[in-house]
Amino acid sequence: MSDVALDDRGRLTLPKEVRERYGDRYHVVQLPDGIKLVPIADDPLEALRDEFADVEKSADELREDARKAALDEAGR
Repeated sequence: MSDVALDDRGRLTLPKEVRERYGDRYHVVQLPDGIKLVPIADDPLEALRDEFADVEKSADELREDARKAALDEAGR
């Protein structure tokens, strides 16, 4: 972990090791007690495809399963 500070123009410079590991683009998430930097993949769609490559159900099947689970949780 490294400590970094904003410069006089409000810019934050991340250490080289962080940039090399996670890349140059981040989404800033505001949390109640601070912020979180979430790396953005160079090709976000390809990253999603890779993340869900092992999912065997279609989007419609997943959506229907989620709907049924929500109804079950609601007591219907």
